[in-house]
Amino acid sequence: MVRIIKLAQLTPAERAKLQRRAELDIDQVLPIAQQVITAIAQKGDAGVIEYARKFDYPGATATNIKVTEEEFTQARELVEPEVKRAVEQAFRNIKAVHQGQMPQPIHLAEIDSGIFAGEKITPIPRVGLYVPRGRGAFPSIMLMLTIPAMVAGVEKIVVCTPPDKEGRVEPVSLYVAEMAGVKEVYKLGGVQALAAIALGTETVPKVDKLIGPCSVYGAAAKRLLIGTVDVGLPAGPSEGIILADETTDPQLAALDLLIEAEHGSDSAALLVTHSETVAQKASQFALEYLEKLPQWRKQFCEDGLADYGGIILTSSLQESIDFVNDYAPEHLEVLVEDPLSLLGKINNAGEILLGKYTPSSAATYAIGVNAVLPTGGFARSYSAVSVFDFLKRSTVAYLTSQGFETVKQTAKTLATYEEFPAHGMAITERDKLL
Repeated sequence: MVRIIKLAQLTPAERAKLQRRAELDIDQVLPIAQQVITAIAQKGDAGVIEYARKFDYPGATATNIKVTEEEFTQARELVEPEVKRAVEQAFRNIKAVHQGQMPQPIHLAEIDSGIFAGEKITPIPRVGLYVPRGRGAFPSIMLMLTIPAMVAGVEKIVVCTPPDKEGRVEPVSLYVAEMAGVKEVYKLGGVQALAAIALGTETVPKVDKLIGPCSVYGAAAKRLLIGTVDVGLPAGPSEGIILADETTDPQLAALDLLIEAEHGSDSAALLVTHSETVAQKASQFALEYLEKLPQWRKQFCEDGLADYGGIILTSSLQESIDFVNDYAPEHLEVLVEDPLSLLGKINNAGEILLGKYTPSSAATYAIGVNAVLPTGGFARSYSAVSVFDFLKRSTVAYLTSQGFETVKQTAKTLATYEEFPAHGMAITERDKLL
C-alpha cells in the first residue's frame, strides 16, 4: 500500500521534513554546483565543454553545442502529424492565455492637479530559458516558456536543453522553439547550462534573466547564481497535492496522485484527506495503477511516495485546507464535492485545478494555463510563469508648473529632515530659475 500518514501523529521534525521535500537534497549538492559554476566563470567555453562532455554528451565542442538550421529542419521532419496537431492546439491555447495577461505599455494618470504618475512596461532584453530532459522529453516546458517570452516581446531568447548521448536535441522541443521564433538553442543541461547563460562565455551569450524548472542540481545552481542574474521563480523537483473529501472517487484520487509522482524519485506527491475510507481505497487503487506503468516510471513513483509523498490523513476538511496552505504546493487538484466553494480558502498554490474533469495533466499540456510553477513552498510568494516574468516596469512621472508648486514644499521639507542638502537645493534653486 501507499503509506498513509496521520498528520496528528507527526513529530515537529517529521512534519518539517515533509514540508521541505527535495529541498533537503538541494542543500547537499550545493558544493558540486559551486564547483561547476567556478570552473565556467574562470575558464569560459573550456569549462562548459568539460562538464558538457561529462554530463551531456561525450562529443560536445564549442562549435557544435549550438543547434544548427539543419537540425531544426530535421526536427521538423521527424515530428509525427498527430503530435504536430497536439502541439499546435496547445500553442494556440497557451498563446491566448498569455496574450490576455499583457498590460498596457504605458499608463500615466493625473493623480492631482499637474501631477502625473504611472509606469511604462518594456520586455526584458535577453532571457535564458531552461528546458529539462533528463527523465524524458519536455516539449510542454518549451511551450510554457517560449510562448510568454514571445508574447512579452523579448528581443533575444536563448534556450538551453540537454541533448541525448549522441548530441541530438529532442525534435518536438525544437519544433516548438521554431514555432515561437526561437532559433538560438544550446545543447546543454544541468548546472553547466545555467552557469553558461548566467555568466556568458565566448560561445554562449549572457542573459539578463534565466527561468525554467530543473533538478536539484539546477535548483542549487540557481541559488548560487542569485546576484549574478535574475534566476526567476524557484522551480525545482515536481510536487502536487490532491485535496479530497469523503465524496471523492478514490480511483480518480489514486490516478492523479501518480501524475506528479512519476516525474522522478525526488518528486513529492500527496493525497490529503480527512476521509479514512478514501485514504485506504486510494492507497489500494494506486498500487493497481502502479503496475500499469513502465518499470522506470513505477520506480520513480515508489521512491517519491516513500520519501516525500504519500497519503496525509487529517481530522477535518479545514485541517486539510490548512495543510495545503502551509505546504504551498506547486500543483493542487481540488477533488471535493463543491470545489468552487473552496477556491476562496486556498491561498498558497502554484496552480489550483478545480473538479474531477481538470486533472493536472490537462493543465500541463492543453488548457493553456502555465505549468511552470513555484516549488519548495515558494508558492507563498511566487506566481506561475506568465508574461510578467519577461516584462519590467519603469515608473514614470511628469510635473507641470502647477504640479511642481504643489509638491515642492513637501520635497524640500523631507529632504531637510533626512539631511540631503543637494536634494533640497535642487528644489529651491529650481524655483528661482523657472
